Amino acid sequence: MTEPDPEKHSPMIDHERVRRLRAHAQALAGGAREVSAEAVVRRVFAVQAQDATAADLGIRVRGRDITARAIRTAYEEERSIVRGWCMRGTLHTIPGDDARWVLRLLAPRILTATSRRYQQLGLDDGLRQRADHLIRRVLTTHGPRTRAELTEHLTTLGIPPDGQAPFHLIRHAALTGILCHGPQRAGEATYVLLDDWLPPIGDFRWEGAAALAELARRYLAAHAPATLEDFASWSGLPVSWARRAWKLLTESGAITEYGALTVLAGRVKELSGSSDTPDVRMLPAYDNYLIGYRTREVSVPALHQARVWPGGGLIRPTVIADGLAIATWTRRSGALSIQVDAFEPVPPQIQPGIDMEKEAVVRFLKPTASG
Repeated sequence: MTEPDPEKHSPMIDHERVRRLRAHAQALAGGAREVSAEAVVRRVFAVQAQDATAADLGIRVRGRDITARAIRTAYEEERSIVRGWCMRGTLHTIPGDDARWVLRLLAPRILTATSRRYQQLGLDDGLRQRADHLIRRVLTTHGPRTRAELTEHLTTLGIPPDGQAPFHLIRHAALTGILCHGPQRAGEATYVLLDDWLPPIGDFRWEGAAALAELARRYLAAHAPATLEDFASWSGLPVSWARRAWKLLTESGAITEYGALTVLAGRVKELSGSSDTPDVRMLPAYDNYLIGYRTREVSVPALHQARVWPGGGLIRPTVIADGLAIATWTRRSGALSIQVDAFEPVPPQIQPGIDMEKEAVVRFLKPTASG
């Protein structure tokens, strides 16, 4: 690879240095904060978005005084960011102009991986195609529709309104490029035609091998130092695909070694640096900083990992200082109070940062809580 690093032969990984670099890449340390929702999403490429409020908080924590209203504007008026099923088949918020090439790269594997579930639900190829046509017709005629409204139409095909079948048919329509998430209505998500919401921008920006390499490059820009196995875990792609992506990036000179890890060429010096005052941030549940890697030991002390990942698929909201998890947090009385449960006694130099973040989260959530 290009630009060999003097540490590349070391068998040990400096967890603190790696953690600071990763957190800075995610705009979570070193004072890094972006000025808009679009800028945040472009920097990190994908924000976990299974929970809409958690996604908003994931943008907030990486920005400077970004309000919930500003995030809605980015989604609904600027349409610079969009929510859809991407990496690992889960909901993410990504830049709007990246939606099509990412979908074209990832959707075929997601659909294949879901085929057994389709069979279990009795959703054969013909029924899925009829549902796709129906959903397209409904959205063309009526505009944005909620999940419940689309489900009502799907019952005309004999689909039971209860259970998982309606969700999987709506998701299928998204993965086949028919729909995407649109504006909220009374706090509830709606779906719209993808081509109406995000007008085509000509040819796909990246296709085939170039798209795979670009996805890996975007991942490293937002998560490095990392490994190809980390990329495979984050993207949901096979390790063989990750190796191919690494090979393509190596051949183009886009990446270099950092000990046993990989970074984008020329980025280590750019990301280096630390401060005497810890940079404290309050991450939402399911934040991609915590699940963007195959292993957890760099960001969360092993002794406390069960408090962040208690089981049942839960990933709790977490307080980090310079990228290291030091506590979990919960909302009490709606959005009006924040309780922080520290893993260990909080050092005096960190407490002011926690207090500032608590105030910022409450301030951010108040409009949502009242409206």
